[in-house]
Amino acid sequence: MRYVQGTDSRLLILRNQWTCRVLGRRTWLTAVVLAWGLLGIPGALAQSPKPTDYDVKAAYLYNFGRFVEWPAKITTGKTSSFTICVLGADPFGPALDTTLAGETIGNQRVAARRISSPQESVDCQILFIASSEANRFNKIIESYNKTAVLTVSDIPHFSKRGGMIQFVTEGNRIRFEVNLTATQRAGLTLSSELLKVATVVRKNPQPGD
Repeated sequence: MRYVQGTDSRLLILRNQWTCRVLGRRTWLTAVVLAWGLLGIPGALAQSPKPTDYDVKAAYLYNFGRFVEWPAKITTGKTSSFTICVLGADPFGPALDTTLAGETIGNQRVAARRISSPQESVDCQILFIASSEANRFNKIIESYNKTAVLTVSDIPHFSKRGGMIQFVTEGNRIRFEVNLTATQRAGLTLSSELLKVATVVRKNPQPGD
């Protein structure tokens, strides 16, 4: 099932996605509301250096954590950190650490961690799977089947093949697709506001969809 939002609104929202990082701790939802309501170019963004693709993706990873609900047993676990992990060759460099510095989700401090195997991801709430892992994609996804870890990647066809959120580039802008079936199978609940911003929401996808 494919949901396509209004093009003008979607482009404006995505253009403003960086605003919350520039202005400080304003939530992404507030930035979305402002984008819909003001229909203007953010002044702070215009005066700031243009973010790289992975700056934007790092901000998205953080904001996904704010608009996804994990099972209670996960959020009340023994760890005091909300951990965003990168599996494989790290494409972010310092961007992810810079984005997460000093941030919290709920009552948990947000931290980044780099791992080399799925076995190391026991405390990860969000897992970004780097393109270096494309050759073992199926095995990795199978290892997270029905586990409460939000899987994200920019590997082509990621959301069609069982990944939860896939970054895509359209018109030189970073956007994302959602595999809703995969998130529901894992017990994760995605905010309707998050789904509105997605370019595609896949439900019960078939091979080649």
